[in-house]
Amino acid sequence: MKKRFLILRHFIPVTRVQCGSACARMRVVKYSECQKNHAARTGGYAVDGCREFMPEGEEGTEEALICAACGCHRSFHRRVQEYEVGCECLYSSQ
Repeated sequence: MKKRFLILRHFIPVTRVQCGSACARMRVVKYSECQKNHAARTGGYAVDGCREFMPEGEEGTEEALICAACGCHRSFHRRVQEYEVGCECLYSSQ
């Protein structure tokens, strides 16, 4: 099962575990379209059309925070968190 959350502010969802310690929850963070307003100085609104964040460098370097497509910082891109819940519960019919 895969759920998608659009993060507008810092939010920590409550995890409900029904079958004990066999359930695992994995969070994957992705960055989608760029929302930088390039016409803010003139009082307008114009975005560059970058549809997905692609890091310039490897994870852990300063270049990983810059988008290779549009050159903006990662913080200008919309943050999307996906949660995957995997549960290996075994129920007996007795």
